[in-house]
Amino acid sequence: MGWTAADIPEQRGHTVVVTGANSGIGLETTRKLARNGATVVMACRDTDRGENAARDIRVDIPDADLRVETCDLASLESLRAFADRLGDESIDVLINNAGTMAIPRRETADGFETQFGVNHLGHFALTGLVLDDLRTDGPEPARVVTVSSGLHERGEIVFDDLHGERSYDRWDAYSQSKLANVLFAYELERRFRAGGVNAVSVAVHPGYADTKLQSRGVEDRGRVIRAATRLANTVLAQPAEQGALPTLYAATAPDVEGGAYYGPGGLMNMRGPPERQASSDRSYDRETARRLWAVSSDLTGVSYDLPEPMPETRSS
Repeated sequence: MGWTAADIPEQRGHTVVVTGANSGIGLETTRKLARNGATVVMACRDTDRGENAARDIRVDIPDADLRVETCDLASLESLRAFADRLGDESIDVLINNAGTMAIPRRETADGFETQFGVNHLGHFALTGLVLDDLRTDGPEPARVVTVSSGLHERGEIVFDDLHGERSYDRWDAYSQSKLANVLFAYELERRFRAGGVNAVSVAVHPGYADTKLQSRGVEDRGRVIRAATRLANTVLAQPAEQGALPTLYAATAPDVEGGAYYGPGGLMNMRGPPERQASSDRSYDRETARRLWAVSSDLTGVSYDLPEPMPETRSS
């Protein structure tokens, strides 16, 4: 049967931050972590929706330890305020989950193309801003779980037009942002190791999960495309509850390895129990990851107190 939510270890005493916790994968991740005793900080752009989601969870789990906080990944100011409110609170797991998919070109409050700005730069900045809270002295390493997508495989980092100002395709922009997620997760793991930090960084993808992301991505595309999307969700997609399993596995399973990529192992990696998988060839390009890290730090103004990893040595 593979790994299921029933295999989640006891989480009492663990504090987990989940971005985009009010719907889809983030909501189901929050629900399962709370059921197993975790304290979950629900980092949401819309706190009214966050509070509604928290109330929904408490219907089934009356003692759920939840806290809703404003965290808008499209605003560096909001991210800094969120990190300031956390103060010195210890974080056991940071789940970089929130995202937007295949939308018309828009810009964040800071002038970034929205998909790249929210999906990648927002999470890059957030992780750096709470980095000190992730440095635990306990026996278990802290974890950073970054949610990507199988569509990262078609992605390419277009450094001379990251924000799609000269040429914009909604799916190319989404795929670029999701490739950036994986590159970031792997580079963060390398820097954790170089700095001797008691933390691991992991990338995951949910497969094809029936969430609001798909409908938002086609809401302006006409009736035929909207109907086809609904049909595909009905026939092919797994429920968000199942799509959350790779995230939950990466966040809680004792045998998770830093620098790994986990996703559903069933039909075309679209559904099924989580397993370790290989990501795209581009995602393992260390020079691209290093360059993306430097650009991301410059754009967000967020620097990490972590050493740059040594260059990869090649055997002769």
